[in-house]
Amino acid sequence: MIPDIATRVYNHAFRIDPIVRTLLDTDFYKLLMQQMIWKQHRDLRVTFQIHNRSSEIRLADIVDEGELIAQLDHARSLRLAKNEMIWLAGNSFYGAKQIFEPDFMEWLAGFQLPEYELTRRDGQYELRFAGPWVGTTMWEIPALAIVNELRARAAMRMMSRFDLDLLYARAKAKLWGKVERLRVLAAEGPLKLSDFGTRRRHSFLWQRWCVEALQEGLGENFVGTSNVKHAMDLGLEAIGTNAHELPMVYTALANDDEAMRQAPYEVLRDWSKVYGGNLLVVLPDCYGSTSFLEQAPDWVADWTGARPDSKAPLAAADELISWWRQRGRDPREKLLVLSDGMDIDTIETAVRGLRGRINVSIGWGTNLTNDFVGCASGGADGDLRAFSIVCKVVEAEGRPAVKLSDNPNKEIGPPDEIARYRRVFGVTGMAAQPVLV
Repeated sequence: MIPDIATRVYNHAFRIDPIVRTLLDTDFYKLLMQQMIWKQHRDLRVTFQIHNRSSEIRLADIVDEGELIAQLDHARSLRLAKNEMIWLAGNSFYGAKQIFEPDFMEWLAGFQLPEYELTRRDGQYELRFAGPWVGTTMWEIPALAIVNELRARAAMRMMSRFDLDLLYARAKAKLWGKVERLRVLAAEGPLKLSDFGTRRRHSFLWQRWCVEALQEGLGENFVGTSNVKHAMDLGLEAIGTNAHELPMVYTALANDDEAMRQAPYEVLRDWSKVYGGNLLVVLPDCYGSTSFLEQAPDWVADWTGARPDSKAPLAAADELISWWRQRGRDPREKLLVLSDGMDIDTIETAVRGLRGRINVSIGWGTNLTNDFVGCASGGADGDLRAFSIVCKVVEAEGRPAVKLSDNPNKEIGPPDEIARYRRVFGVTGMAAQPVLV
C-alpha cells in the first residue's frame, strides 16, 4: 500500500517516529566494505565526523538537540532481525551467492552502532564516531539520513495538513516529469539507472516513494537501489562497491611519500582478495584522477570499470576512455558509473554523449530523493533545499586523514596535511567547481 506521506508527516504523535528503522537502512557498499574491514583491519581505530559544507545552514540552530540525540540513540538500539540475516546470507548479489561469509554473518548478527560524541560549535553540530573501524564505518549513512530528515521535519513543522498535501503532490509531479524524460531517453537506446539517494534524502518514506516510482516508470531500465532495506522489500538489486574512506585510511597510515602514493593501489589489491566481477570498480579521484591513472599499475586497467566522483561527467568519461585505450583495453567493454550530483539534465547529456563509447550506469542520488525546489507554498523552498553534508574519515590510528578530490572545493583535512598531500600526489587535472549537494 502506498503510504499517505503528508498525513504521516503531519501526525507526529508517535513517541519517536524513527528515521532509521533497521540497520539495513544503509547503502550496500557499507556492508561490502565492513566485511573487508572485518577480515583485514578488524582492530584498526578510525574516527569519522560529520562535515557541513553548506556552512550558511546553521544546523544546530535548526535541528533540536534532544531530537537528534533521540534518533541517534534509537539507531544504536537496532540489531539485524532474523529475516534480514536470512536475506543477506541467502540472496545473490552481483551474480554471486554467499557474498557475505558465514563467519562474518555470525559476527554481524550481534552488531550495534558504537557510541558517538555530539557537541555544538558556531551554529553547527560536531558529530564524531571514534573506535574500531569495523564499527564506526557503519555510522556514515544513518547519521547523514538522520540529520537531513530532522532538518526537513523542522522546515515542515509549521505547515498545515493542506500545505503538506500540496508539497508532496507537487514533488511527485516534479519527479514524474523527470521519469517521463527518462522514458524518452530509454527509448533512444540503452539506459541503466539506480537510486543512490539514501544519505541526503528528504525522508525514508519519500525515498521509498521515489524508488517505487522509478520501478513503475522505467521498468528494466531501473536496475536497483543502493539502499539495502528498499532492495530487500521491493525485490531489487542492491547496488554499490566501495568509497573514499578506504584510500583515506590506507594513505593516512603510510610512513613515507612513496607508501602514500602506493596506498590507493594497495586498497585495490586488498579489495580484489574479497570481491571480483562487477564489484571491481575503481574510484580514482580521492587524490586526483589524473595522477591516479598516470601512476596506476597495468592490472588496474583490467578491472571491470570506474566511478569518477568529482569531475564533470563527460570530462571524466573522456579521460577514462583515453586511459583504457592507452592501456590497450576496449572502453566499450568497460563500465562507467556516474553518480556525482546527477540530475535529469546531466543524465540526459551524459547518456546521449557516451552511448556506443562505453557502458554507462547512472547512480541518481540527492537530486532524486531530495528535490523539493518549487514545491512548497509560502516561500519555504529554501528550508527544504538539499545541501552538501558529508561524513568522512578524519583520523586513522590518531593520524589525520585527507581527501583531495578532483574538485578542490571537496577537500577535507587539516590545511598543513592537505598541502603535504598536494605535494605528494600533485594537482594535475584538478579544477574547482561549485558543490551543491
